[in-house]
Amino acid sequence: MHHLEQELDRHQLTMIDLESMVAQDSYARLVDCFVNNLPMDQLGFALTTHEATGRPPYHPSVLLKLYMYGYRHGLRSSNKLHQACLVNVEVWWLLKGLKPSPRTICYFRKHNAKAFKKAFQYFVLMLKDWKLIDGETIAIDSFKIRAQNSLKHNFNQKKIDRHIDYIDNKIAEYQQQLDQADGTQERQEIQTKIARQEQKKQNYKRIEQQLNHSGQSQISTVDPDARSVILHRNIVNVGYNIQAGCDSKHKLFTNAQTGNVNDTRALASMAIEAKELLQVEQMDTLTDKGYTTGAEIAACMQAGITTYSAPKEHSSQKNGLYDMQDFQYNELNDTYTCPAGEVMHTNGKWYNKNGHRVKHYKTKACAGCGLREKCTNNKNGRFIERNYYQKDLEENQKRVEGRPDYYRQRQQITEHQFGTLKRQWHFTHTLVRGKKQVLSEVYLCFSAYNLLRCMQILGSKELKNRLDLIGCKMNSIIATLVDLLCFFFEKDHTLIIYKS
Repeated sequence: MHHLEQELDRHQLTMIDLESMVAQDSYARLVDCFVNNLPMDQLGFALTTHEATGRPPYHPSVLLKLYMYGYRHGLRSSNKLHQACLVNVEVWWLLKGLKPSPRTICYFRKHNAKAFKKAFQYFVLMLKDWKLIDGETIAIDSFKIRAQNSLKHNFNQKKIDRHIDYIDNKIAEYQQQLDQADGTQERQEIQTKIARQEQKKQNYKRIEQQLNHSGQSQISTVDPDARSVILHRNIVNVGYNIQAGCDSKHKLFTNAQTGNVNDTRALASMAIEAKELLQVEQMDTLTDKGYTTGAEIAACMQAGITTYSAPKEHSSQKNGLYDMQDFQYNELNDTYTCPAGEVMHTNGKWYNKNGHRVKHYKTKACAGCGLREKCTNNKNGRFIERNYYQKDLEENQKRVEGRPDYYRQRQQITEHQFGTLKRQWHFTHTLVRGKKQVLSEVYLCFSAYNLLRCMQILGSKELKNRLDLIGCKMNSIIATLVDLLCFFFEKDHTLIIYKS
């Protein structure tokens, strides 16, 4: 049986147009329609207008299309995107044969970080108008990506001290060798080694000063905003903790931030940002226990946001003694009742413990209590610490336990997107430096994901129709405004605007 033979002769002249080479349901056609209907000048993209003289620049829509297409297919570096302009037929069609240089592609991403965020938010509001996002339930979670900064160039005080101690020991060894050296050449070699170690020590001293001035617990010398984070299990790397909000209706991204090394202080800022963007009066959030912090939950409740965050176990648990839950709190009298039935009172004073405000509750009955061995090892008796936001934590726990099926939706809403971005689109590391620039990559990925997800929900044809309708409305509004400006300025005889 014969193999399939060639269909075309490589040396034969063939006439074919790009339009017929790109499928009608291609993602490239969707990107073209999406970007063409964006108000690029209103979103703040650079070079939407330019001087009449000199070499004209690329229109920002051309480069935005390239990035939207590239990030969907795991092509993120400027060199790979440039290579796609040379060999990828869909990119030929998308850019109409334009081939921007790697430098031009790179600088477009660098100079339009704010515009990427505005474009993403514009798209989110568009999805809300289409009823694809309702803003009733937002699941918030995070994923970590590596930064352009290795562990070698990340320091904390403990690491700096370890390096300096090592250098001091080396210098001491060289001093001993210097005392025992006989020849002049040998002594000069040892002195050179000592000078080299002293120079390294001064370098670490400078890094120590930078760390002290920063007020942070760690510092990165290549990317100052990057931090040492746990990627998974015990694997530590320098990177960013990306916060992401997803709407429950169709699992579409709503907002993003680059948070701290963990999720402890991220809940309120993420939830309030999503609520203000979507302009809803009431909203629920679903988060894991990494976000369960009393102050954050209280801030959300004050903003009209109901939290469903997995409760944390109290720190006093699993020590062989009575747990915190064995003590009953009386909110009316502000007292606790211990397992022995004794009432524990507080002096009403708030104490500062590791940045948290707590009250102490205790009783004199501990001295002769028969259950003391099961309760405490403290010679002064058992005392209870109650956090300032303990009531908010307890109410949050009741909500989660009262609606277990509702809370269980969290993983369904927000986990699978991260797998798509990391495994399929290779978004495991960032190519830029600084929180602002890293967020620009995040917004590009989220915009491409939302666009592809909308195509799956609505279908390619329906989505294009809706995008074209948005563009027609925008052009109609702009044309009306121009007509009004022309009329008023002509009446005033001060300025005439000519419409192109």
